[in-house]
Amino acid sequence: MKEDRVGSVLTEAGRTFLPYAEAVLAALKDGAQAVRALQGADHGVASLAIVGTLAGTTIVEQLRRFSARNARLELRTANSFEVSDLVRRGDVSLGLRYFADSAPELVSQQIAEERLVVVCSAQHKWGGKRLHDPEELRFDQWLALPMTRHRGSFAQLVARQLASARLDNVPVMIIDSLTAQKRLIEAGIGIALLPESSIQEELRLETLCTIDIPPLQTTVPIHLLYRKNGYLNGASRTLLSIISNGPVRPMTATRRGRKRKSSPRHKRKSSPITGSFSSM
Repeated sequence: MKEDRVGSVLTEAGRTFLPYAEAVLAALKDGAQAVRALQGADHGVASLAIVGTLAGTTIVEQLRRFSARNARLELRTANSFEVSDLVRRGDVSLGLRYFADSAPELVSQQIAEERLVVVCSAQHKWGGKRLHDPEELRFDQWLALPMTRHRGSFAQLVARQLASARLDNVPVMIIDSLTAQKRLIEAGIGIALLPESSIQEELRLETLCTIDIPPLQTTVPIHLLYRKNGYLNGASRTLLSIISNGPVRPMTATRRGRKRKSSPRHKRKSSPITGSFSSM
């Protein structure tokens, strides 16, 4: 450990040793859970870390089915990379994230794919329409999450899709919050390529629209994670089975793609899981 201007940071030796230390601590947590189960003190608690935008999918219905079995669920929201860290350290038993995690100590099982859609304000001239030539959007302001070194990230995927549609030199404004992106799009400040599940409430309220552009269409994989040699109690195994076998798709939004009529009584309802995430 060494000091710098912002506090303590790990040395190169510390960074090398860290995953081994985390594995030991995770194994201790596994042992404690296994002993509680043997003594009948395991009350069926399943812990899950989930990317917040996935709360807009039918994953929520699967969690409801699990809770209906009188099993207790501990839920945490995080971005995709944080989900992997929580599972690897044994802080949670299961994780749901976008993209695969190739870490050798984790099982990364693809359970679904989610569409990315071009999102615009309700007043955009192409809102709710089909557009064959992406060049029509060349002079729109695009919004995107910050670029990271990870190839499996939304920022990297958006950059690849724009390049494939020959829009790699369009103006891009970096906004590190998905919630902020949506509010800016509603205000007509830009457009973005976003997960379909993340905009269901706005489609229902008709504050956002989608533009159907085949050259920009793509999907992102949703992966279920757990530790390869980790202990899963009965509740965690049940939740694993429910999520693995259940369909995952966005919650249905009514009046999709239609423009909203102005009304002072049009209020936004809060979602069961809310949050702002710098990365997905």
